[in-house]
Amino acid sequence: MKNRAFSIRGRDLISPTIAALISVIVNYGGTFILVFQAAKVAGLSPEMTASWIWSISIGVGITGIWLSMRYREPIITAWSTPGVAFLVSALAVTPYPEAIGAYMISAAAFIALGLSGMFERLVRLIPSGIASGLLGGILLQFGISAFEGAKVEPLLVLVLFGAYIVLRRFTSRYAIVGILVIGILYLLVMGEADFSSINLALASPQLVVPEFTLHALLGVALPLFIITLTGQYMPGMLVLRNDGFKTSANPILTVTGLGSLLMAPFGSHAFNVAAITAAICTGKDAHEDSSKRYIAGIACGVFYMIVGIFGVTLAALFLVLPSAFVATLAGLALIGAIGGSLANALTEPKGRETALITFLATAANVTLLGVGGAFWGLVAGLAAHLLIHGKWRRKELKPVQPQQAKL
Repeated sequence: MKNRAFSIRGRDLISPTIAALISVIVNYGGTFILVFQAAKVAGLSPEMTASWIWSISIGVGITGIWLSMRYREPIITAWSTPGVAFLVSALAVTPYPEAIGAYMISAAAFIALGLSGMFERLVRLIPSGIASGLLGGILLQFGISAFEGAKVEPLLVLVLFGAYIVLRRFTSRYAIVGILVIGILYLLVMGEADFSSINLALASPQLVVPEFTLHALLGVALPLFIITLTGQYMPGMLVLRNDGFKTSANPILTVTGLGSLLMAPFGSHAFNVAAITAAICTGKDAHEDSSKRYIAGIACGVFYMIVGIFGVTLAALFLVLPSAFVATLAGLALIGAIGGSLANALTEPKGRETALITFLATAANVTLLGVGGAFWGLVAGLAAHLLIHGKWRRKELKPVQPQQAKL
């Protein structure tokens, strides 16, 4: 099996690398503006903001490369998007050194959780239909956003959608590659993206001495830990499971927690296994052969590190791209993942109703008590499953002999 994994031809690099590039573009172009908003609220200087970008980009790059190479699976890491959304308000009332101390406490908690093995046991207890329903509900809004962009950029969406349909008809493997190239060419021709003002400049990390206070522990560390665990780690692990990858959550939690701890003094709030952008790299669109998809994890890590080295400069490059382009690109790239998750959710007749409840509750994306819709969708699905069927254990977790496993 290892020999097969190491047998990589040049053509095997193209699809996973492009999937990784799209994943990175969606991450920076779609949600990274929140980092700038949080930095502004905290009153950070441009140098401190660049250090924040450097620390999370380098951190997720290194951990993603190491995990993907170590386990030969596309383990995509990213910063905590719900976490930074929370920080937009939290940093307004928390001194930055205290916030740094809270980041370190939260990271240490993830390391402890990973070493304990408790989270992996919880993930294994979730029925497969509910897991797929959760993933489908999370991804649905991105699929819808692919076409909502037509309200402001109808021609752009039409060009990308038309190109996607034609390319899927004739060369399914390179459809996403094609729409990326066609989309960028369209933006350049129509003058909707101006890259002339982008100048490369190296980032210079800035060390912040942490301060540890009870206020920051309760007001930042604890909410950041809960939000990241429920909003990133849980759906991120289910993305991997949904596409057939079996790496334990324990080393992923431990490694990303350790990385977050080391990078926190330079501004990194938290990074973790990715969820939405991971789905772009874990499915068949990244590579037909699942044993080759780990290349996407390595490529993602390389792209993240390049962005980190040049700090705000390349992050600004992604922000130049129109939001409609990023949303449409992400939605089209995730169509396969959305379809696959819905198919898996509805496969078993007995669990179809609870899977559908999970899907709808998650897609509603209701935030309660500061916790996002993914968590409440999972709670709704598990509660319905327990009340209707009176049991939790999933049948799919019977031991499988190595010779029976299929990739």
